[in-house]
Amino acid sequence: LSLSHAHTDTTAIMDFQNRVGSKVGSGGVASFSESNRQRRERLRLLALETIDLQKDPYFMRNHLGSYECKLCLTLHTNEGSYLAHTQGKKHQDNLKQRAAKEAAEAPIQPQPAAQTKEFKTFVKIGRPGYKVTKQRDPYTNQDSLLFQVDFPEVAEGVTPRHRFMSAYEQRVEAPDRSWQYLLFAAEPYETIAFKIPGRDVDNSSGKFWTHWNKDTRQFFLQLHFRHDRGPAMPPPPPNQPPPPR
Repeated sequence: LSLSHAHTDTTAIMDFQNRVGSKVGSGGVASFSESNRQRRERLRLLALETIDLQKDPYFMRNHLGSYECKLCLTLHTNEGSYLAHTQGKKHQDNLKQRAAKEAAEAPIQPQPAAQTKEFKTFVKIGRPGYKVTKQRDPYTNQDSLLFQVDFPEVAEGVTPRHRFMSAYEQRVEAPDRSWQYLLFAAEPYETIAFKIPGRDVDNSSGKFWTHWNKDTRQFFLQLHFRHDRGPAMPPPPPNQPPPPR
């Protein structure tokens, strides 16, 4: 029995398909230059859709039919090549340097003067005269106050003003929520304040009103306080007995 030895080719065969990082059916991992070329192509297509070359101050077509970037002094064979260049690092860096240079060389523009509103100033002449009358509504049994403040030397065109102030806004007395303050002001008089009960004021029709008499220069204000009790029964007509209770 004779034995024959078969010649075996030991040349190594490289498996491009099953390399690490490649997909089944693909041609293997793309090289760096290929990836860079694809990236520039995507940028070029995007720029073609979004950038108007006619408005680019650095885009120029020379007499040879090619294109130049006046900012970077580069030469390009077509518009796509120029647009890809504008998305690159060199062009972007030059844009930043140009903007910084123009900002440094730009003259400082004077800022427009801010418009100021003139406020009239008055020399205070003291406190105005006043009169306070306590009243009670005979139908609703509500307590009310009638204020009369005299401003005989009030400035021309000035209308007296009033406002309510809580006990926590003033700094003269210790705060007490049982009280509030009613202020009257008209130039050139000093502002005066009245300390009134801290009850709710009835703002319904006829229960709170003000009046400025320009002829007598007197300011009137009347207010009614709310109460928890129901309205009082109206008085009976004359010559009739009161209703039974």
